[in-house]
Amino acid sequence: MEFKLPVYEEPDFTQDELADAPDVTTAIVQADGVAPEQFHGTSMYPEYFKVNGEWKLAEESRMDCCVVVRDNGNLDVVEFRNLKKGDRVILGRTENGTDGIYLHSNGFHEQYIPGDSFQFRTGRSRETPFSQDYDTLYNLLMYERENHGNVLWVMGPACAFDADARASMRYLIENGFVQGLMAGNALATHDLEAGLFGTALGQNIYSQKPQHNGHYNHIEIINRVRREGSIEKFIDKYRIEDGIIESIVHNNIPYVLAGSIRDDGPLPEVCSDVYQAQDKMRNLIRKATTVICLATQLHTIAACNMTPCYRVVDGKVRPLFIYTVDVSEFAINKLVDRGSLTATGIVTNAQDFVVLVAKGIQKKFEQQ
Repeated sequence: MEFKLPVYEEPDFTQDELADAPDVTTAIVQADGVAPEQFHGTSMYPEYFKVNGEWKLAEESRMDCCVVVRDNGNLDVVEFRNLKKGDRVILGRTENGTDGIYLHSNGFHEQYIPGDSFQFRTGRSRETPFSQDYDTLYNLLMYERENHGNVLWVMGPACAFDADARASMRYLIENGFVQGLMAGNALATHDLEAGLFGTALGQNIYSQKPQHNGHYNHIEIINRVRREGSIEKFIDKYRIEDGIIESIVHNNIPYVLAGSIRDDGPLPEVCSDVYQAQDKMRNLIRKATTVICLATQLHTIAACNMTPCYRVVDGKVRPLFIYTVDVSEFAINKLVDRGSLTATGIVTNAQDFVVLVAKGIQKKFEQQ
């Protein structure tokens, strides 16, 4: 089945309440990193602002930021800490046009299908059948690959604990289904550990049997990478030829490893400054058209809070798809609670998910 992007419908700005709406009110930032009183806070949805009589879409957005009107009339969505003295910030706490601000939450609204008011299994849980979600995802990934989309993966270390999952993820990378990776110190460390020692946290990645002195393996890897000075130099010296990180490095795919207070080492590429890491993550998210988050609750929430539900590509508004995969229903529901309402949740373990996706893509290739 051919994948088709949902068509975006712009607001009808000829309606009286929008046509007669005033221009936005702005105020000047008086000190770096401090917004004016009554600043407007952004959401994950498309938001339009009336500037000089024209409704303008903030093309790059994220939740909980301010909107700065530049001298050329462009709109920039800026984190509070990145506001500069002299910036002109939009004010207003309404979203219906009253303050020259309009939030458009149903631009991708699907045709309503009447049904019973009471239904079983309307949520996402371990009892939910996800077959249709997988089929949609296969088609989406093929569409993104064929139309120069940008698929960003946010991954926890569990993805490196299994031989088949590592091989499947490598297959997806090598075949053009990964344009960016965001993770922490642990994913990279255990994936490189698997590449050199065949273990992750000291357990064989195929048999899952603990190895003698295996608990040393991950810190041994960190130490060796630090001795070489970089992940890339480590990969070359020790001739690592498999896994996620090796494939990412050798295919020149951008990645961000964000630090944690729990980290061992860490690896040289790990960004230990939390705000620098956030900036690097957002730079990857700015390019993404699909985001897939696997078994990492905190990284998932961090990434998705930076991710709007839309992307402007070649002047057209399209959906930005978000998938969150975890064995815990709590982790998936917590993302929704934090505001990422458009994320599709799949309750399963990360290893099974990656293997199924790779097999589904292989089948798609065979059908072509």
